[in-house]
Amino acid sequence: MTSEHRGAAGPYTEYDNLPVLHAREANLPLLHPYGTVEVGGRYITPGGGRLTVRTDGKHHKITLDHLGCPAQLTKEKNALFKRLGLAAEGHCLHARCRHRAADAGAVLRSFQLRTGSIDLTAFVRAALAVELGDERPVDQLLREAEALVGPVRRPDPQGQEGQDSVTG
Repeated sequence: MTSEHRGAAGPYTEYDNLPVLHAREANLPLLHPYGTVEVGGRYITPGGGRLTVRTDGKHHKITLDHLGCPAQLTKEKNALFKRLGLAAEGHCLHARCRHRAADAGAVLRSFQLRTGSIDLTAFVRAALAVELGDERPVDQLLREAEALVGPVRRPDPQGQEGQDSVTG
């Protein structure tokens, strides 16, 4: 047990060496990196995050909350998650629908994935790969998006990657 409360009343439960779970999260399924993902599902990820998948019919809305876990808030992982968002955005640009991947200080990551573009399970697997330190699935999705619409990123003048080519 821990006294960490993350803004909600306890009790908290330790779960498979992951960050503590609130009692209402203890029954969430643990998402296997090669498992399937259902729209309307809420999962615990291998990296200790909470993943929620919803849809509005036009987009899948994927939210990944790491609850401030320092292992998931590194500069490298933040850049990878941003590139993952750009891959999704590239498919939206191709469909003439435009939005930006949300990123609230890297604690809560939100993606909009156009239905019929990137397979939902493949996109979630790429996000899980980032949690586990593997950038290859993200790079593959980004290459596929750039093959459709051209560059969706360019180097930032300060040397930070992940700026999209439209809004900089």
